[in-house]
Amino acid sequence: MCGRTACTLAPHELSRASHYRDRTGQRRPPRWKDGDSDKYRPSYNKSPQSFSPVLLSNRHFNKEAPVDECVLAAMRWGLVPAWFKENDPNKMQYNTSNCRSESLLEKKSYKDPLLKGQRCVILADGFYEWRRQEKDKQPFFIYFPQSQGGQVPSPQSTQELKSDQELDQGESELDTSDWTGWRLLTIAGLFDSWTPPCGGETLYTYTVITVDASPNLQNIHDRMPAVLDGEDEVRRWLDFGEVKSLEAIKLLQPKSCLTFHPVSSLVNNSRNNSPECLQPVDPTIKKSTQPTASSKMMMSWLKTASPTKRKSPDENTSAKGPEGKPAAEKQNKLTGPLQQWLMGTSSSKKPRT
Repeated sequence: MCGRTACTLAPHELSRASHYRDRTGQRRPPRWKDGDSDKYRPSYNKSPQSFSPVLLSNRHFNKEAPVDECVLAAMRWGLVPAWFKENDPNKMQYNTSNCRSESLLEKKSYKDPLLKGQRCVILADGFYEWRRQEKDKQPFFIYFPQSQGGQVPSPQSTQELKSDQELDQGESELDTSDWTGWRLLTIAGLFDSWTPPCGGETLYTYTVITVDASPNLQNIHDRMPAVLDGEDEVRRWLDFGEVKSLEAIKLLQPKSCLTFHPVSSLVNNSRNNSPECLQPVDPTIKKSTQPTASSKMMMSWLKTASPTKRKSPDENTSAKGPEGKPAAEKQNKLTGPLQQWLMGTSSSKKPRT
């Protein structure tokens, strides 16, 4: 399966990093679909329901465009079928973030877009997968092997990523120079367009196609995304005019061309979005357990709830305290909220046991 990815490039970098070849073999940088670069947010930790960059034929948006002309679009992860009748897409009763290649022609949610040629390529730095262990899970970051120019995305903050994006929005000309940075992972997917029955803006969503894991990944998980290796496979998957659906399905095979490294459990929480999510770690080094916010709050509460002085079992409860008051009365004033709860809120009530 595939339930988490990373895509840290800014919009103009994505265009440079996702050059494609048309039918003549010419390499071209895709343009962003109007307004979609604003919807995309770079992230070290993308989860379903977020918007991701997708490469697809421009013919899906412009009937006059050549089938082999590609554009970049920002689509929401988790396919919402065109026939979905609710007004809220979040009311989907089943998970469509992944779909098995073996059942593409069996389920209507995937069969319809497949036969309509609604094929797309999801772009990412890589994806995360978890290997089950005795007591926990070890996350891994999985990606294409990189040349000397490609390194694990630099540790810049999320704020810096957003600032870069704001700068990129002002660029009107595409940079056609060769991309020497990180090689993006290209994953086969299907997309659909859904419009609320009550009217409103059309929502474009996608699903990641999965296949059996390749031999080098089977010790991590038994499934993997259907990776398209190379510009020719990407072109054939996207060119629904020249390559029909049943022929395109043959491209969906396990690929042994990926590499991986273990990463921090920080990525387990989708709210964590920092460079540490994908930086290599040594899983044999055990970190000391750090108290969570909840445990800190509980400890503080228990400290407040504890009496400042506990009596010994044989202490005389009628003895006088240092101020001449009965010790029992003095202790009642020192009682914290935990003991008050145990004793009851009213003095007329019996202590709870």
